[in-house]
Amino acid sequence: MLSILIPVYNYDVSKLVLELKHQADDLGIIYEIIVQDDSSRKFVEENNQINSLENCLFSINNENLGRGRNINSLCSKSKYNYVLIMEADAFPESKSYLKNYIDLLSKAPDVIFGGVKYSDSIPSQEKILRWKYGRNREIRSLSQRLQNNYDFVFTWNLLLKREILLQYPFPEFINEYGYEDLVFIKKLRLNSVPITHIENLLIHCNDENSVDFLNKTEKAVRNLYNLICSGKIDSKDVKLTKVYLILEKLHLDGIFKAIYKANKKQIINNLTSKNPSLHVLDFYKLGYYCDLKQ
Repeated sequence: MLSILIPVYNYDVSKLVLELKHQADDLGIIYEIIVQDDSSRKFVEENNQINSLENCLFSINNENLGRGRNINSLCSKSKYNYVLIMEADAFPESKSYLKNYIDLLSKAPDVIFGGVKYSDSIPSQEKILRWKYGRNREIRSLSQRLQNNYDFVFTWNLLLKREILLQYPFPEFINEYGYEDLVFIKKLRLNSVPITHIENLLIHCNDENSVDFLNKTEKAVRNLYNLICSGKIDSKDVKLTKVYLILEKLHLDGIFKAIYKANKKQIINNLTSKNPSLHVLDFYKLGYYCDLKQ
């Protein structure tokens, strides 16, 4: 009935697997939980314990595939008609998490997204930026998500028919961090695959420090730049590059780049402080993109 797919990289996912297994066993459903480490080689001992659990499998890729290809690989190994894509550093808010999904399967939905939650507890200063970004940019209420079914959808906490993922796999041309979600969801929209939204939250337990988050942000912007240059993504599909197009049209991109470079140290000081500004983060991303373009 249900294949739970968990791509993992540098994370101990054993606690999540145990919780999902307990919920599935209590429901008495036919299921499997497949965890695949993308060649990180960390937490191997902890995650190997998953193989001792009935209906659960842990394996390690011989090479790094990237998140999208790793999910495609997981899907190819699955055997049930519905797959649930999880995130390794997440945890169900409710003990009825799986039941909430299973109860909807009789209606044969194509895709269901359950939503995202972040902890209310303020983390230490070095981790505030990622937490603040998640709470302000990734959380949307059910009523907000229902306004446009293809906005604010993440490709985790996502349940869908296996045949849909096989027909519209994650883009395998994206090997670096960032934007595989955008390409995948756009493909569903262009092919009129409906997405059902419910309130069935996963708590994102991301405790990434601000410096690492900024490094990943730069990596994502570089990846976006390369994808646009190669014609894989349209500039009009991403808010960041739509704003850049306006700057370019007004011949302000060079000035924006100069301001960014002159103030980069102060910008980073703000973003790694105890009260980082997400508007400053937006400026940082746009300035970095302008720098790449020129």
